[in-house]
Amino acid sequence: MLLIYDRTPSYVPLKILSIEDGKPLKLFKHLLHRGKKIDFIEQFNEKLLVKQEDENLQILDVRSSELIEISIEKFMTPSAFIFLYENNLFLTFRNRTVAVWNFRGELVTSFEDHLLWHQDCSTNNIYITTDQDLIISYCKSDAAADDVCPQCDAHAASSIGSINMSDIMTGKCIAKIAANDPALSIAPRKNGSPSIWSSIPEALEDVTALFYDEDRNEIYTGNSQGLVHVWSS
Repeated sequence: MLLIYDRTPSYVPLKILSIEDGKPLKLFKHLLHRGKKIDFIEQFNEKLLVKQEDENLQILDVRSSELIEISIEKFMTPSAFIFLYENNLFLTFRNRTVAVWNFRGELVTSFEDHLLWHQDCSTNNIYITTDQDLIISYCKSDAAADDVCPQCDAHAASSIGSINMSDIMTGKCIAKIAANDPALSIAPRKNGSPSIWSSIPEALEDVTALFYDEDRNEIYTGNSQGLVHVWSS
């Protein structure tokens, strides 16, 4: 556990505690650039990530005190992180794009077809599989408006996204649920139970939550209309 104390002009006091018994493992001061606000301080096992406004990313190994810096031109402050503990990597989200980094400050993966729907990275619309090999997200559709929804006006078509599944290590899009996919169909409800019917474009409009059931191989989405849709093969 990382405790972050109030900063001074030139450093921030940090303490690392044992999760098991709460005993302090290390107490140290991390030097800062004066007058620059701290964008983030994140801990991942023995690695400490520190980023200040308009400054390089610093990756500090708290055991060996080894410090790696990544230039601001290469690494800009993301809006969110997801640490991939199985792979010793981390995902960053910035301006709708996703990237995978290692703790040597090297870009591992950029994604070919995974432009997120939300500018501010709503993690409600992102799912990482248990093996941390796939990312499933609600994304901006790359199809023209007429292809997404021929019967919709331009405004309605622009609010329809797609569900993209990509390989985290290669960045390749391996599957997609899109409104213009002719293979998609609406299955009848079991037992004739009553339901509110949505067209496929309507089900892909303004999705606010996404979950993948790995055992059943089904994706569940919820939208701003309060409806839940199940996508299965």
